Amino acid sequence: MHENKTLVAYFILKGISDVSKLQVPIFLLVLFIYLITLGSNLTILLLVCLDSKLHTPMYFFLANLSILDISSVTVTLHKVLITFETGYNIVSFTDCMEQVYIFSWLSGNELILLTAMSYDRYAAICNPLQYSTVMRRSVCVGLAIFCWSFSFLQILPAMILLSQFSCYTSNIINHFFCDIMPLLSLSCSDTSTLELLIFTQGLLLCTFIPFLLTFISYVFIIATIMRIKSSTGRSKAFYTCSSHVTVVTLHYAILVCQYFTPSGTLKFGKLLSLFNTAVVPMLNPLIYSLKNKDVKSALQRQLKYFTALRLSGAFSMRGFLDSFRENLFFSLLKWNFQ
Repeated sequence: MHENKTLVAYFILKGISDVSKLQVPIFLLVLFIYLITLGSNLTILLLVCLDSKLHTPMYFFLANLSILDISSVTVTLHKVLITFETGYNIVSFTDCMEQVYIFSWLSGNELILLTAMSYDRYAAICNPLQYSTVMRRSVCVGLAIFCWSFSFLQILPAMILLSQFSCYTSNIINHFFCDIMPLLSLSCSDTSTLELLIFTQGLLLCTFIPFLLTFISYVFIIATIMRIKSSTGRSKAFYTCSSHVTVVTLHYAILVCQYFTPSGTLKFGKLLSLFNTAVVPMLNPLIYSLKNKDVKSALQRQLKYFTALRLSGAFSMRGFLDSFRENLFFSLLKWNFQ
């Protein structure tokens, strides 16, 4: 059967649903998720930057996760919201490649960052006496830089190959954002090299190895916790890991459902993709804060502080923004991780 081959300059995104009656409910749902995700992650970021009691390695990595989630949900959902508002669902070839690259970078970074957070929990529980030395400031900053830079560079070869594909059977993408797999399914070029590269880099370097390292960390963590004689001590140790375990389990469960299910069940692929790209970034700060006494205490302290400033007339938005900017850019120089 002959297939039309087209040199494309732009793509048309079909969106989340073709049903006209669902457009408004979907728009409101996506807008709600986007605002909640921004608000909750910005709250975590503000608290970590402004509250000195959260200047620890665990919350340093949590702040990085919040930045990543804000970036990820903005990259994927901003076009959805614009399309619903304006009806303009066309994206240029260059913009599509940029969206694929940024989304792939952030997706790979999230699993690597969660692995760094598992190492932090390993150091805190298995080597508590040397924790402040093992997880000193230079180590934390080095791990964060490695997470962001490694995921940025490892996807680069695949993106160079993908950007050279200009021949597609269609320029209509049955998705709500530009992702690498829908583009490969439309390409009329030889994609075997790129698919092998994606498999070895994406699956091995950014999925299997982070999963293996996280799994090994928790084997040692659980073994150490089980040796604690006090039931109170065991409960406290499990509690410090519960949020991270929940987030890690959620991420890998979604990946398994999205990429390793039989092709016959992939009619819900866009729904799973929406859950992975929108709902998970919304749940991350909620999971870390709902049962976290440190975050709740920090929120109460900051609310009391700003309430007192407002009542005294000393509060100003400009002063608040100046204070936040100073903490955001210079906190790494002043924090003493313990």
